[in-house]
Amino acid sequence: MELVALKYIAAGLGAGLVVIGAGLGLGKIGNAALEGIARQPEASSDLRSTMIVIAALLEGAAMLGLVICLLTLVLK
Repeated sequence: MELVALKYIAAGLGAGLVVIGAGLGLGKIGNAALEGIARQPEASSDLRSTMIVIAALLEGAAMLGLVICLLTLVLK
């Protein structure tokens, strides 16, 4: 019985850490992109496309982490 409760706690903590990490990473990417665009406005197109690719990869990794946390609840 105690293992079931620990499984729920671990999944909740893991999902929370994944979301916090993804949020911090996206904030850092956005900050760096805005800083780069402010310093070199002519490179805004390249910076924006690079930022979008990196953000998509980060979101994919975050979704993978969330799926793994949710699978720990479903699988025995």
